[in-house]
Amino acid sequence: MIETARGRIAANGLRSLKVRDVAEAADCSIGSVYNEFGDFDGLILTVNRETVQALTDALVAVPAENPVSQLHGLAETYLSFAADHANLLRALFEHRMEDDRPFPEDILLMVMQAFALMHEPLVRLLPDRDPEQVVLLARTMFSAVHGIISLGLEERMVAVPPEKLRQQLAQFVDTHLAGLGIELDKARDGDG
Repeated sequence: MIETARGRIAANGLRSLKVRDVAEAADCSIGSVYNEFGDFDGLILTVNRETVQALTDALVAVPAENPVSQLHGLAETYLSFAADHANLLRALFEHRMEDDRPFPEDILLMVMQAFALMHEPLVRLLPDRDPEQVVLLARTMFSAVHGIISLGLEERMVAVPPEKLRQQLAQFVDTHLAGLGIELDKARDGDG
């Protein structure tokens, strides 16, 4: 059931996923899907957990020797993951729980841990900054990277053209860091 749901989301997006289709593909009843996952949200959340874990695994593999290079690597890795798994990543951010129930804490924690990977290199680059400010800067940076990639891959109205995304992400990271007062040449040569 999970494999079927993941495959359908990956191919056609979250909105195309129907419990009836999953049950038919898994050769079981609709009731079996609900028995296994509690409700349809449970199945989608299971796929979303796998997506966050795969994204985190990719981001954790980015070398961390130099914080500027690490931030560039994180942005590039996020772009590659989003390009390869666009519908799965979109499903993570588009899914709304039935009856306005809160999103499960474990997935929120997983997402925050993935996003926090931008925090550590910023701490190294901004050792004298207020820690709460650095947390906010990391979230802002992730949000901007996510937005640039999401709009670019979906080719929305004012999006960066997909063929220019890698270059523009690199420019954004450098511009953002320079705006924070980080001397990029010096930071690239040393450890920050």
